[in-house]
Amino acid sequence: MRQDKFISLFILLLILVGCSNQDGVTAKNEKEPKENAFSITDFADRTIDFETTPEKIVALSHGDVDIIYALGNEVVGRPSGETSVEEAKKALEVGSTHSMDVEKITSLEPDVVLGNHPMNMKDVQAIENIGADMVLSHANSVKDIQEQIALFGQLLHKENEAQQLINMIDDKLTAIQQSKVEKKPRVLLVYGAPGTNMVALPNSLGGNILELAGGLNIASDYPSLEMYPQYAQLNAERIIEANPQVILIMTHGDPEKVKNSLVKDMSQTAGWDELEAVKNNRVLILPSDLFGTNPGTKVIDALDYLHELIKNVKNE
Repeated sequence: MRQDKFISLFILLLILVGCSNQDGVTAKNEKEPKENAFSITDFADRTIDFETTPEKIVALSHGDVDIIYALGNEVVGRPSGETSVEEAKKALEVGSTHSMDVEKITSLEPDVVLGNHPMNMKDVQAIENIGADMVLSHANSVKDIQEQIALFGQLLHKENEAQQLINMIDDKLTAIQQSKVEKKPRVLLVYGAPGTNMVALPNSLGGNILELAGGLNIASDYPSLEMYPQYAQLNAERIIEANPQVILIMTHGDPEKVKNSLVKDMSQTAGWDELEAVKNNRVLILPSDLFGTNPGTKVIDALDYLHELIKNVKNE
């Protein structure tokens, strides 16, 4: 009888020890990182952890859409309006970096949402609340676009493809540098909407492309606007004094309406009709897909377009 009790106690002890070991293994496994887990650091210097490569992507800017497709992936959600990426037209329109539609984004059950820094910092919590991660970047220069490509390459484990795209941009910059014009033409670069016109500064994407393409930005020393530090207020007197040889207009609105608005405002200033740009009919509208927004990898086309335009300006 005593022997039976001893055997029973021994068996119970073995069971308890086994359960304890199993619990220990489980706890250990829970602490171990997932096999495919990785981290990236976005433009807001935020470290974001992923358990696996995200598949369902929402992009809030057209440039981000372009880069994702250039890397061989696709988006389930994209900015509202026209897109230059044919394959992306089937994706659901979800607003933009300025005003995203959280309800539509939620319906897509995305793994990650690509937004703007700093504009979408306020939206990070809302995106995380629906179970997705938000990766923030921006494009105020060609270098920024290259860094966006590298970041998205890390996100999608497409580092080699990303490097190839970056190299293509570098090659274009080198080719332009080798064929740069001897004397840079004076250029006024305006970002416009009906009733509102701002001058693009060198620290804007358009301003950076202009300088890399070989133009001289006459507004390079204008004071920046507090709300839009990449732009300055239109100063008619200073523009007349600088006498630009070319006036370029960027917009994603009605281009002719924007141009007419600018001309109407500026023509009230004495000397407008005597500007070289006006006399030579060089008040030009830039393609909206290349200059009205971040063009992504098509920044190569933007550089080409502006470089050819600048080369054709006769310097006096």
